Amino acid sequence: MGIQMKGRSLLTLLDLESEEIRFLLDESKAFKQNKSKYIQAQPLKGKTLGMIFQKRSTRTRVSTETAMAELGGHALFLGKDDIQLGVNESLSDTAIVLGRMVSAVLARVYAHSTVETLAKHAGVPVINALSDQYHPLQGLADILTIEEHLGRLKNVKIAWIGDGNNVCHTLMIASIKMGMKMQIGTPVDYMPDISIIDYCNTNASSPEQVVVTNDPIAAVEDAEVIVTDTFISMGQEAETKEKLRKFEGFQVNQELVEHAAKNYIFMHCLPRHKEEVTDDIIYGSHSVVFDEAENRLHTVAAVLNNVI
Repeated sequence: MGIQMKGRSLLTLLDLESEEIRFLLDESKAFKQNKSKYIQAQPLKGKTLGMIFQKRSTRTRVSTETAMAELGGHALFLGKDDIQLGVNESLSDTAIVLGRMVSAVLARVYAHSTVETLAKHAGVPVINALSDQYHPLQGLADILTIEEHLGRLKNVKIAWIGDGNNVCHTLMIASIKMGMKMQIGTPVDYMPDISIIDYCNTNASSPEQVVVTNDPIAAVEDAEVIVTDTFISMGQEAETKEKLRKFEGFQVNQELVEHAAKNYIFMHCLPRHKEEVTDDIIYGSHSVVFDEAENRLHTVAAVLNNVI
C-alpha cells in the first residue's frame, strides 16, 4: 500500500511516521530531478493555497509561491496587514472562512497554538511554515540536504550550536525518526524544550542518540554536520544585548570546527548574522547553505503535492 497523505495537516514532524518522511524526501528528489514533468502535469491546477504570514520571510514565501505555480495552483499571500488573526475576528472563525474558500492553508506564525487552532477548524490541510515550537518544512529541507551531501541519514552525527529553538526541535525529532545522531550545544538558559528532550529520551535507540550539553566543543566533536541558526528570533529584538552576552563562545568559527569530522558540512537556514558564524565558514568549502535554501522549494513542492 502506498503512502496516503491527502487532506492531512503537517504541523510538526511528530505528525509523520518515518516511512512518510522517507516518502516526502523521495518525492522532493523526484521534483528536483524532473521538475518539467510536474510543470507539464499541473497536479494542483484549480487549487488555491492561503498563505498566512505573521512573520516575514524570503525563503518560505518565494519557495511556496513558486512551488504552487509550478504545480499549477495559485498561492494567495495574506500578510500581517491583510489579515488580523484573532483581533477583529476570532481565530477559529477565520479558519472556517478560509477553509471554505481555499484548498489548504500555510501559516507562518508566532505561537504554535495558532496553527493548531487553524488545523482544528479549517476543514482543509494546514501546513506549519514556522511556529515558535516547530519548523517542519525547514527540517525536511535540512535532512534532504544532509542526505544529498553525505549519501545517507542513518547514523549521521549532527552538531547543533546555539539556541535550542524551533529548528533544533525539528531536527531532534527527525534524528529520532530517521536514525541520525544529534549533539546539541546551547547556553544554559536556551536549551531545547523539555518536552522535546523527553520525547527523544523516550524514543531514542540509545542514550547517545540525542545528547544535550552546554559545551559547544563537546557538541561539535566528530560531527559530520554542523548546524546553527539565528540567535535573535523575530520578536526577540528587545533581548538582543542580553542574548548575545549569553551566546559568547557559541559562534561557529574555525577554532570550533577543528573539533568536527574532517569532511563536515555546515548548514544555516538563513538569514545569518556574524555573531552566529564567521564569513570563512559560511562562505567556505564546507558550507552547503545555498543548497539547503534551494531545497526549501523542492520539499515544500513535495508536501503541497501530497497533502492538497
